[in-house]
Amino acid sequence: METETLTREKHNLIASDRVEGTTVRRADGTKVGTIERLMIDKVSGNVAYAVLSHGGFLGIGEKRLPIPWSRLDYDPKLAAYHLDLSEQEFVGAPTSDKDFDWGDRSQEIEIHKYYKAPYYWGAY
Repeated sequence: METETLTREKHNLIASDRVEGTTVRRADGTKVGTIERLMIDKVSGNVAYAVLSHGGFLGIGEKRLPIPWSRLDYDPKLAAYHLDLSEQEFVGAPTSDKDFDWGDRSQEIEIHKYYKAPYYWGAY
């Protein structure tokens, strides 16, 4: 009987539950938070945002920042996503608090302008 060796194949796909909880770091390796959830465009099927959870303790005082997916790069050496954002930019970043409306395109436009990221839905 032939022994089968199981190896992990390298590929470009990852399940969303493996992304959730992944650390996000700056270029210098400083941890800025973790990915809480992904927001996926229903029509295209593309990931639009990673909602970054930052700060707080036991869920109290946490900030949630919708980061355009195009602004994150995965670094396999760190097993983390990289976000090129200064501390000042990070502090002033838009949050998705209890009043945030994912159906309000004007709020999404402001997020993309802030991060200087292309719109995931096309040109407006």
